Amino acid sequence: MLKGKGQAFLEMASTEAAVSMVNYYTPATPHLHNRPVYIQYSNYKELKTENLHDQARPQAALQGVNAVQHGSLAITSALDGEGGHLPSQGSVLRIVVENVFYPITLEMLYQIFSKFGYVLKIVMFHKNNQFQALLQYADAMNAYCAKMSLDGHSIYTGCCTLRIDFSKLTTLKVKYNNDKSRDFTRVDLPFGDGQRTLDASLAATFATPNTVFPSYPGAAGFAQPLGFPQGAGISVPAAPGALGSLTITPSTVSGQIRGVAGIPGNSVLLVSNLNPEAITPYGLFILFGVYGNVHRVKIMFKKRGIALVQMADATQAQLAINHLNGQRLYGRVMHTTLSKYQTIQLPREGQEDKGLTKDYSNSPLHRFKNPGSKNCQNIFPPSATLHLSNIPPSVTVDDLKNLFASKGSTVKAFKFFQ
Repeated sequence: MLKGKGQAFLEMASTEAAVSMVNYYTPATPHLHNRPVYIQYSNYKELKTENLHDQARPQAALQGVNAVQHGSLAITSALDGEGGHLPSQGSVLRIVVENVFYPITLEMLYQIFSKFGYVLKIVMFHKNNQFQALLQYADAMNAYCAKMSLDGHSIYTGCCTLRIDFSKLTTLKVKYNNDKSRDFTRVDLPFGDGQRTLDASLAATFATPNTVFPSYPGAAGFAQPLGFPQGAGISVPAAPGALGSLTITPSTVSGQIRGVAGIPGNSVLLVSNLNPEAITPYGLFILFGVYGNVHRVKIMFKKRGIALVQMADATQAQLAINHLNGQRLYGRVMHTTLSKYQTIQLPREGQEDKGLTKDYSNSPLHRFKNPGSKNCQNIFPPSATLHLSNIPPSVTVDDLKNLFASKGSTVKAFKFFQ
């Protein structure tokens, strides 16, 4: 127990038991004497209880490391516990986001991490099927505070968990200012090869250290990111040497951050460079349905290689972009971006359509009808391995292999779950 701090350490018999406990209590916060108890992992592998006198120094550090996000971050305690010396790591952090159910945007990372100091550069990428980012602060102290405060926290309850380490890199090289990389000290960088630079209104925003972005509104069925209230912006307590605690509301920002085209917050996707010989509305419904509930699909009557896909909400639309843009489908590299249209209109009666516009809003095949369902935690980029469920008990391995082979697939391996 940490006297007077309202905190304690609990060592379980095994790592598996600790993981099980955290997983159980993360979506359902336990209460003791009518007060919520927050449970998270400690940086320490075991508790040493035999020599109480020598515990004072590590305890001071532990208080900082394990301070719960709803209270003071107490980073100063952590530094005191280490003799007041800052560790020798640099100012670049490597951020891995585990269990990505809702999309992580560059603006969102900026908004969270700028609470701890001036963010100079951010680069986002996928590696080993994981969402990762590199983020450079102006000061190593800011990087240290951010790591100590945010490592292990989930942006949403039960998903989008931050794993933060110091990078071996001392500085980041950013060539483009776009939705995957940004240098906040350079307003002259292009979006990509041969593309325009940031427009004037955005350039003015990026030119100031205390850049503010629209608050991330959260997503249906999930708790708010890092515990901030709807529409009020992130309210992470300020750390030593950090920027003042900003409360960011949509009204404080005149213009949204835009991609090259499309409307931010839109749920309609523009999908292009499709194979017109092979593509069908149903095929797009099934593919995009892995990343959200598809309401409508429209293949263009005069341009069969272009389609519109309407998702249930903007968050699911962004998730589909993150996972499907640039994937090869029927021999062509598919381009997926936000559309300028807010909705897909169904054809009027008597209007020639040839079955190219379909409404799936009441389909029984939607995967995300129940908020917080297990499907929400199992979203991955396309790969050669499929997960099958709802298999009748009488079906054999050969039945399933023959079924997939009949559709032109070559089955390389198969395994039933135990």
